[in-house]
Amino acid sequence: MKLLIVYDNEVFSRELDVKSDWGFSCLVDNGVEKILFDTGAKGDLLIWNLKQLGVDPSEISKVVISHEHWDHNGGLGELSRFINGGEIYRLSREEIKGFSINVVEHPLEIADGVYSTGRLHGVVDEQSLILEGKEGWTILVGCSHPGVDKILSEARRRGEVVGLIGGMHGFKDFYLLEDLKIISPCHCTKYKRDISELYPEKTFRCGVGRIFEL
Repeated sequence: MKLLIVYDNEVFSRELDVKSDWGFSCLVDNGVEKILFDTGAKGDLLIWNLKQLGVDPSEISKVVISHEHWDHNGGLGELSRFINGGEIYRLSREEIKGFSINVVEHPLEIADGVYSTGRLHGVVDEQSLILEGKEGWTILVGCSHPGVDKILSEARRRGEVVGLIGGMHGFKDFYLLEDLKIISPCHCTKYKRDISELYPEKTFRCGVGRIFEL
């Protein structure tokens, strides 16, 4: 299982000809198909980053939208120009050209080794992805609006959770991260520095171009 950050507030390396912006998107490659989790805010920037990182947008077969905020679904319109016959998994019933829609309410399998938590209720309802890796499960989150504790609890129904990657907003119950092996606070996470200082050996900087092998 391979993850590639394609949209984030930061760029992982200056050697990459990619662009940062407020928003989040991550490409999930399970070895069989490519699944895009969120689409960032701007479609043209999303497509630019994908191509600069060697990803053909037309090869994306499925798109998962964590929640319906502009900085997570803003790239859908532009992305749809490259995809015909793909599937989209979202909490909204809004349809988009090029995709067959799956309205997510309950936990479900999206692809081999890729599962949705289902709709989790919070200040903003949201779904996260639970990804099967060699050492356990890793959670990919958009903004963690329902709460990291609730997301972790749902993911642990499948087994041991070893990683958490994505946006965490104002999350500061840092003790919840103690048992994890991979922590990568992205996008909107307010306390990135605090998490890094508390768990320096297992916190990995996020940014466009960052790759995670699970």
